[in-house]
Parts: sequence; structure tokens; C-alpha cells
Amino acid sequence: MSSGPRIWIVRCIALAMLLSLGACAMVGVSNVKPHDYVAERRADILGSGRLSDGTVQSLSVVALAADACARAFVDCTDTVARSGGLTDEQRLSTLSELWMSKAMKSDRAKVGTPMDDPTLDAYLQSARYAYAYLFYTARQPSDRAFELRQVQVIGFYNFAVQRAVARFFHALPQLGTEWAQTSMAGWTVLRPQTDLRLAGDARVPTELIPASDLRFNGLRNVYQRDGFGSDFVAVAPPKARTTEVPWRNPGYVSMTGALVFDGNTLGDVLVTKQVQLLAKDPYRDSSITVGGRVVPLGANFTAAYGMWLARSGFASQSIRSLLGREGGIATPRVLLMQPYDLDRLTLVMLHGLASSPEAWINVANEVMGDEYLRRNYQVWEVYYPTNAPVAVNLVQIRKALDATLQHFDPSGRARASQNVVLVGHSMGGVIARLLVSSSGDKLWDVIPVRANLSPEKRARVRKRLAPYLQFTPMPQVSRAVFLASPHRGTPYAQHRIARWIGNLIRLPVNVLKEVASLSDLMKGEGPGAPTPLRIPNSIDNLSDTDPFIVAAANLPISPRVRYHTIVGVYKSTGPLANSSDGVVPYESAHLDGADSELAIPSWHSVQETPAAILELRRILALHAAALRVAKP
Repeated sequence: MSSGPRIWIVRCIALAMLLSLGACAMVGVSNVKPHDYVAERRADILGSGRLSDGTVQSLSVVALAADACARAFVDCTDTVARSGGLTDEQRLSTLSELWMSKAMKSDRAKVGTPMDDPTLDAYLQSARYAYAYLFYTARQPSDRAFELRQVQVIGFYNFAVQRAVARFFHALPQLGTEWAQTSMAGWTVLRPQTDLRLAGDARVPTELIPASDLRFNGLRNVYQRDGFGSDFVAVAPPKARTTEVPWRNPGYVSMTGALVFDGNTLGDVLVTKQVQLLAKDPYRDSSITVGGRVVPLGANFTAAYGMWLARSGFASQSIRSLLGREGGIATPRVLLMQPYDLDRLTLVMLHGLASSPEAWINVANEVMGDEYLRRNYQVWEVYYPTNAPVAVNLVQIRKALDATLQHFDPSGRARASQNVVLVGHSMGGVIARLLVSSSGDKLWDVIPVRANLSPEKRARVRKRLAPYLQFTPMPQVSRAVFLASPHRGTPYAQHRIARWIGNLIRLPVNVLKEVASLSDLMKGEGPGAPTPLRIPNSIDNLSDTDPFIVAAANLPISPRVRYHTIVGVYKSTGPLANSSDGVVPYESAHLDGADSELAIPSWHSVQETPAAILELRRILALHAAALRVAKP
């Protein structure tokens, strides 16, 4: 072969080699679907089970790979901690996720058993690095408000807190009541700092349930506040009652837990092995100060309420109460939805016939989920036996509310004891209206009294009946809302099914004893049979022909009380005045002089409709704003 062709062959080979070398530096491109981009961008060890892009990139910068890091974890974390090629934020966020990955792989704790020490240590390491990232780097959390990486780090911290607190809680029974610090997994754990209030002044809950583990049926929404810390439901221990009182403090309380690490500088925090739990009441605390910086405190305002309802047994108990059977309730109870607060307005809810606090499932949740209303109100739900006549429940509920207000605020000067709002549905609305009405002498004709009673007996009868037939408005109440309330009764109470149910109802024993005593007292002194005293049950009492309901229908409402009505309109095509909600006619639910009236397409359970809840929220916001009690 001549030299010419050889030269060309050599040149071609050289050119090919140059091109191949250049190909190593070429960049290819492909399209990514929007869904895949979002998933990859947001993925981290908590959400997808693999390390986030941010951590993978940091490892790449210091010549490490995720797989190799998992095999040689100590060497990997040492390299990340000491490398000068990463910023503090990159280093700390990466270490937090690496330790979280290690903790999750070794976390095999079952319900009721503690995790092992290496796993607890890994969670605390993850939380500490996240804590250092958030509060001890050059930028403040607010400077990173729009950065996904900070959201991920907060997630690492909050989950680490959740799991570490579970281990702390498991150890509490062995620590007694006077401990100041203890040792766990090589860490010094200080006694928790808390402002949590548990029923019965209990110091330690019997259960501590992570709110993130709970899912609820029947509640439309779960209301949370994003922020620092992990959300829990603290369950108070049951307490034997030595004396019967009408109020019940909440047995299920919202709690937010946060771990703080000892140290005033980044260097101090990274070497400390001392940690303390802050157990906070999110109704009291909307923020906390950590590392000299004020940060929003996370919260779940639905979980405790949902757990309480799920375990209450109200559904069957309310039916037993209606029928007067064993296992029902005999007297009203005032159930506090949150620990009592002197500075919050009190919202009192009264359910209807054959019902219970479950009537307010979504109503109370939506009120507590509204930030403005939550800052201004506390919710009390009155639970009462619906087999008793309206007049009897009126007296007993009034006593229960008065006793509860007196117990928590003996002076009666707190905001919570003034400008109370009553909200009643159905029979509860009738009772709520009577709680703000004046009877005068208009109800005495309801009870037949024999003409031949002596003046002395007449005076005694009048004294015994006065609590039921003569009353004045509750002075603490300044607004009321009535939903689907049969103020003038309902013909539905005379229907065959209603009568059949009515025949199954037994009056409370205390009512029967009172009736027997009054019957004896009202016997005439001359010849002739005594006048029988018949006390109607609750269904009888709601009839539009019942003497008490007829006489009480037009009692004047206190002029200082502003009131509103919400009515249901069920399958009506005619005028509103001729409509009903399927149980209560419009003409019975309507009240002249109301500040507002809203008719909603709905069956009798109108209180559960979104439109009714929105209207109630509007009224409550109006009430709070008018009183200028909104907190800044």
C-alpha cells in the first residue's frame, strides 16, 4: 500500500478518536412529563422511600453515591459533615435526610413496644440536623419560605419528633412524677416543658396518638395549621367521680410536640446530646420561640375532636336516653370541646330529639377549623336526655349551664361568661329560645289545679311548679341561632310512627317521682276524684296542640338578645310560608324580629348542610367583631 492511502487511514482514525473523545462531553436531552417532574422534584425519603434530589446532588458533590453511602453509613456521614464543598444548608439538610433514612430502615417498633436505642438515636440525630438547618444557619426560615428544601427538612424534623416522642412516652411510667432528666440511647432527655391541660389535672396522658396516623369517616374536613412540631392527640386518664357535676372537661386534647436541642451556636448544637420536649396546647400557642426566632407552631384541630366522637358511643346511648332505658343519661351534661379559656367567647350548642353531640359533627369542626372563630370562641355542647319534657330539660339545662359558668368563672366577669351564643337545632332550638325568653305568668294555665285546694296547698303547688313555669332570660346570653326549631310545635308529632315511638318512651325516674309528689299535693280536699296530673314525654311535648308549646310559642325574647333563624325547605315548590323541612313547618320555625332568616333546601337536619354552617360562621364572626374581642 502506498504511503498516500496510509496517511489518509491514519488521519481518519485520528479524527474518529477525536470525535469519540468529544462525544464524552456531549449532552443529551429528553422530555419529562409534568406529573413525573413534580413527583421527582418533591420526592424524598419520607414520601417516596428514596433520597431527595437535593441529597443525591450533595453526595455527588463530595464524590459519594447513595448506594455506597448506605453500605458505609459512618464514613459517608463523616465525609458529608467535614467536606468543604458544601454549604451549611446543604450539609445539614443532607445529614438530616441520611439519618432519617437510617432510622426508618431500622424502625421495627410495634404498637405498644418501644423502639430500640439505635433507632431512637438515628431519629434524634435527624431532628438535630434539621433543627440546626432551620435555626442556626446564616439565613432565617423566612428567607427560605419558598424553597422546597426547607419544606422537606421540616418534614424530616416533624416525623423524627413524632417517632422520638413515642419512645419518650413509653418510658414515662417508669420515671415517676418528680424526675428532672433521664438517659435514653446515649442522650440526656430533660423533663418536658408543657402548658397542656388534661381533664382531672392529670400530669401524663394515658395515650399519645400521632394525629398523622388518623383518618376519619363522617368529618368533611381535617383542619391543620402548618408549622413547626408534630401533632398529637393526648388522651386523659379516666377519673372516678366522687361528686356528680354537670360539666365534663375534654378527655381528648390537641397537642403539638417540638424537640429543642441544647446550644447557642451551630457548633454547640451539632455536638450536643441533650434534648427537651416542648408539649404545647395549640389553642393557647400559635407560635414558639426557638433559637431566638419566632416560628409558627403546627397543629391539628380536628384529630382530638374526631377521636372523642369515634369513641363516644353517642349513637346508641342517645337512643337509650330517648327510650329511658339503662345505659342512657338522666341529666344534662355540658361537654367542653377544648380546655376552658377565660378569654374566649362561649358558644353553646343544643342538639335535638333522639340526638346527641353527634348532631354537631361538622358544625363544631368547621367552627374550630375557622382561624378567626377559633381565636375567639370555645365550644360547649349540651348533651341531655331527650325523653324528658321541654320544661324539665329547660330547668335542668339552665342549672347545668349556670353551675358550669360559676365553676370556671366565679366572679362572672370573664369574657367567657359574657355575650354567650346559644345555637339550637330542633327541640334544642326550642329550649334555646326559652333560655332567652321571659315567661311572666303566661304558663300557669297549662297545669290544671282543683278549685277546692286550700290557699296553703296552692302556695306549695305554685312554689314547686315555679321553676318549670316561671323563668327569665339567661343574663349571660346576647345572641342565639335557631335551626329547624318547632317553636309552635309540629303536626308530625301526631303521626302514627311518632306516636308508636312515643309509646316506647319512659320518662326519667326523677320526673316520675316529681309527678307523683305533685299529684298527691294537688289532690282536692273535698269529695270527688283527684285531678290526674299527666306529664307529656318529649314527643308529646313537640306537638302543635301541646298546651305547653302553645302557651310558650309567643313568649317574648329578651330585648338584649339578637337572634337568627335557619330553616330547611324540603321538596317544596310553593310559597315559603307553606313549606316545611319534612318535620317542622316553616310557620313553626319562623320568628318575627329575627336579625336574619335563611331558608336552605334541606331535610330537617339542616344544621349539617354547608350552607347552614357558612351562615353560622357568618353570624359568629359578626358577633365577635361587634364585641371587638378579636385577638391581634
